[in-house]
Amino acid sequence: MNLMKLTLMRLLTAAALLVSATAFAQNTGPAPASGSALPAAPSAASDPGPALGANATGVKIGAISIEQAIFGSNEGQRDLNALGTKFEPKSKELKGLSDEIEALKNQQKTQGDKLNDDAKANLQRQIDQKQKSLDRQAQEAREDFQNQQNEIGQRILQKLAPIIVKYASDNGYGMIIDTSGNNQWPQGPVLWHGPAVDITAPVVSTYNTQSGVPAPAAPANKPASGLGTKPSTGAGTTSRPAAPAANKPATTTPPK
Repeated sequence: MNLMKLTLMRLLTAAALLVSATAFAQNTGPAPASGSALPAAPSAASDPGPALGANATGVKIGAISIEQAIFGSNEGQRDLNALGTKFEPKSKELKGLSDEIEALKNQQKTQGDKLNDDAKANLQRQIDQKQKSLDRQAQEAREDFQNQQNEIGQRILQKLAPIIVKYASDNGYGMIIDTSGNNQWPQGPVLWHGPAVDITAPVVSTYNTQSGVPAPAAPANKPASGLGTKPSTGAGTTSRPAAPAANKPATTTPPK
């Protein structure tokens, strides 16, 4: 996600400059006439106090999980569901290879004392070759899956960033912090944030409206294919698929 975070910062900066320039053009009027009174500062009696999410200095702070916003949007859910379906055949292939390795290890365990040295060596060679193939294919599948998942995230992020900035500007936020994944303490700087300052849901709602992508239908129950799932993003109804797992047998070193 490091590349996505750098992209997010660039997009948010550009969007913020655009929003600021637009607001300046709309709000800038003729200069006040010489000698005219300046607007009076609000009195303590009329001051409603800091807005929800404001700190002691009066700066309104909001929080958003960029990852939840991206992968919890209708578009994100749709594309991730499609990606998971695309990788199901490969996941099943890896599961089958893992089962073959497990069967050979069971054979080695139950029949090892009945095999001669050549048979034992041949069985061990088969296990080693299949294990190397499994490890290599699983790694390649994970990298391919992750790359395509990042492409989805980058594409949605390009359209999401201006919405975040506009929402923050329209609602008087002086700062927005990202609470995605490892940004949470102790891995990140965000110690704690309450739901009152979280703007993820309204931003996702606005994005869904603008994208025109309908909410994906609930997927039908499918037999396990070795493609795991991560916890729900919280901003949508569909779990985010994880990269294909190697389904490695628990015992990697067979008994001798």
